[in-house]
Formats: sequence, structure tokens, C-alpha cells
Amino acid sequence: MRKRTKAREIALKILYAWEITGDPIDICFEAYRNNNDGEEDAVMEYAECLISGIGSNLEKIDEGITGHATNWRMDRMATIDRNILRIASFELIFMDDVPPKVSINEAIEIAKKYGSRDSGKFVNGILDKIKDECRDK
Repeated sequence: MRKRTKAREIALKILYAWEITGDPIDICFEAYRNNNDGEEDAVMEYAECLISGIGSNLEKIDEGITGHATNWRMDRMATIDRNILRIASFELIFMDDVPPKVSINEAIEIAKKYGSRDSGKFVNGILDKIKDECRDK
């Protein structure tokens, strides 16, 4: 598995723990790090970049998602889908070094792996709209 793919999956696990436990996001990151000593530094650095970026920009990210999720509020989305969307949206909006196609394809694959049968299509539809909006700016 590629390093950034692994980092995205780690970020998903941390975001999931953050939502389920209600603990601060940095505490969830540290708990993951403490329980997974064997992760490569480059993987953990990118996961940390994603987690801290999402934490710092959560409101803007969530507004972008809900603005393109017709008839879906954030609290109605599956926790996995919601957090996959947050990761990819952060990359699309704030990370110029990640090609949009890569962010979207990775999100779809992670959604297929961890989400429901329809998660890949759901994630793809919303991220395509966010990508188009980012490109227009």
C-alpha cells in the first residue's frame, strides 16, 4: 500500500475515533500513534498533516460538503462517509500538491473498502462538485 493511501486510512480511523469518543482530535491522534509504534514516519507525518488541517478548517470543510450534498445534512451522513469526505475535501481545497483526481480516486477506494455498498458513488458525487468549485476559483 502506498504511503499516502495508508496515511489517509489512518486519518479516517482517527477521525472516526474522534467522533465516536468525543475526545479532542489531537488526543485521538496521540492515542493512535501510541498504539501503533511501527508506522513509518512519512505515513504518520502525512496523517498528522491531514488531521491537523481538518481540525483547523473543519467549519469551512463541512460547509463545502453540505453545500454540495443535496438533501443531506452532515449528521445524517454515515460517519465513515462524512470523514472520507472531510479528508478528500481538505486535500482538494487546501493542498495544491495533491492532484484532484488522486484525492477523489483515493476517497472512492477508501469508501468502497470501509463504507457501505453505495459509499463510493456518494463520495464521488459530492467530491466532483467540490473539485469543480475549487477549479472555478
